[in-house]
Amino acid sequence: MALRSNFRKYTSLLPHFASCPMRTTFPAGLHSHATSFGFKDVPEEEKSRMVGDVFSSVASKYDIMNDIMSVGLHRLWKDRLVSKLSPFPGMQHLDVAGGTGDVAFRVLEAIHTLERQKISGAAVDEDAENETQVFICDINPAMLEVGRRHAIAKGLGEARSLIWMEGDAEALKFEDASMDGYTIAFGIRNVTHIEKALSEAYRVLRRGGRFLCLELSHVNIPGFHELYDFYSFSVIPSIGEIVAGDRASYQYLVESIRKFPSQEKFAAMIKEAGFEKVEYENLAGGVVAIHSGFKL
Repeated sequence: MALRSNFRKYTSLLPHFASCPMRTTFPAGLHSHATSFGFKDVPEEEKSRMVGDVFSSVASKYDIMNDIMSVGLHRLWKDRLVSKLSPFPGMQHLDVAGGTGDVAFRVLEAIHTLERQKISGAAVDEDAENETQVFICDINPAMLEVGRRHAIAKGLGEARSLIWMEGDAEALKFEDASMDGYTIAFGIRNVTHIEKALSEAYRVLRRGGRFLCLELSHVNIPGFHELYDFYSFSVIPSIGEIVAGDRASYQYLVESIRKFPSQEKFAAMIKEAGFEKVEYENLAGGVVAIHSGFKL
């Protein structure tokens, strides 16, 4: 009940941060496409490095900042994401930008819950249980290290079903049609080419596989929108400065959210990547949204 009360009280809070802005200039004579880095334009070839550098520096404060900024609500949002996935024993699942393991642990726990139950009066197939694999793919090794430590703390350090690997959402190291599910939470707005990440998600999914994305989004509720903007631009950077000693990263956070496509535009991008039955669900008045699509 307390958590629900907090949800009502703090719906203007948001849980996730990305990377700090850096002043970058285009070298004379170099032809380069630009991409957004917060409210700034930077060369495409620079964005990935800049994001990586920042995540390496903030990895140790990542979890506590999520909890403070969202008053724990990011946990509810991730629970909702995994409930939509409907994990099953024997599943091959890929969680991208999931270095801390938050989503992967939930997927594995949902599968273990089914394994402890009986379906139609019979125990779950042991072969399916042994074949379950949840891949955690993140471009940043420091974030993966945080996730591995979490796994050990949860008693999952030796879990064969959890596979940790460094990788780029725009160039996944997986075979075509090899995954039953794909999730990405608070990560897709940090990639340089969203279209490439969506194309890769489509490529690695099997027919019938589901794509699910949890991301900070856009609030359009009068009154709440103004409160949300005040919290975003005035409070979040200050929290980052006090707790993590890094105001710039959290200034980039709020800027990157404003530059991310609206719910409708992002849904259209998912459709363009080939997904069908595309839909989205707003949570906390649009502070975050869960987008879904199937490869059919």
